[in-house]
Amino acid sequence: MTRALNTLTNLFPLWIVLSGIAALVEKDSQWFGWFLDAKLHLPGLSSPLSLTAPGLALIMLGMGITLTLDDFKRVRECPRPIAVGFAAQYLTMPLLGWAIANLLQLNPEFAAGLILVACCPGGTASNLVTYLARANLALSVSMTMCATLAAIAMTPLLTKLYASQFVTVDLWKLILDTAIVILPVLLGLGLKQAFPRAIARVQPAGPFVAVLIIVLIVAAIMEKKAAVIREEGHLLLVAVILLHSAAFGLGYFFARAFRHDSTTCRTVSIEVGMQNSGLGAHLATSNKAVFGANAATSCAISAIIHCILGSILAAYWRRNSEKVEKLEPEDNLPETPSHE
Repeated sequence: MTRALNTLTNLFPLWIVLSGIAALVEKDSQWFGWFLDAKLHLPGLSSPLSLTAPGLALIMLGMGITLTLDDFKRVRECPRPIAVGFAAQYLTMPLLGWAIANLLQLNPEFAAGLILVACCPGGTASNLVTYLARANLALSVSMTMCATLAAIAMTPLLTKLYASQFVTVDLWKLILDTAIVILPVLLGLGLKQAFPRAIARVQPAGPFVAVLIIVLIVAAIMEKKAAVIREEGHLLLVAVILLHSAAFGLGYFFARAFRHDSTTCRTVSIEVGMQNSGLGAHLATSNKAVFGANAATSCAISAIIHCILGSILAAYWRRNSEKVEKLEPEDNLPETPSHE
């Protein structure tokens, strides 16, 4: 069972691309839109709750139960590469989003959505792609953890700084909406320490549940905004491709500038290039009055594009690693004496 779940989880890039295409191609379908339409009526709440908020909270809870104390110790023991990845994440991505939105003169809603997703931390998909690329998975997990916890402040503040040109950002509401989704990471870590045996039983299903929820969120937005994407999304598609292509490249060379080895550079590249688009989509949807009805579209397209680009990079780097592994034994053999 665990092996089957792992296989399905590792195919995340395929599921996100296929579901996104299905949402766009099949007109008037209701395969995914129900996820946005469904509401939870909880006691004490004046208005019903969308499934995206508890869904993302569940993803973050799942992230929390996969963390260990070693992940926190790693931050203390080797802070330099984590700090480099953190700086690359929050310095280059928001600036890239703002620059591309202005360069292509995107409409305010698309621009706000592009900047919002650029201000989000790396997502759990980056850990999967790091594993597939044979980069430093432990470093990737620590980077994701640090960027995610810092997102409570960094994502709203950076969005306010860069997106205010296009929309009027409600900073405190954005901080609250971000915190509600991010804090379950700490709850998950606490539950793992308090109830290790119980958590060990449910932990294998966590990554697959996260994949399922992200696929539903992205596909539902694509389905709801299919008409807008078909009519106006060409320029947005170019913007998103530029954003993530530049992010992968800048992440790699940013780490290289600090003289890190190629494995660390790959890890930083993936962390910077792959965002938590689900968080961006949730924030855009829950702040629709501010960002506009189409801002979440940028986040949904971002999820598909960064998975495609990340998978291509992972395949390329994995193939190179396998070539090096095959050559290493031969390189270590003593040279054959010449008989000339």
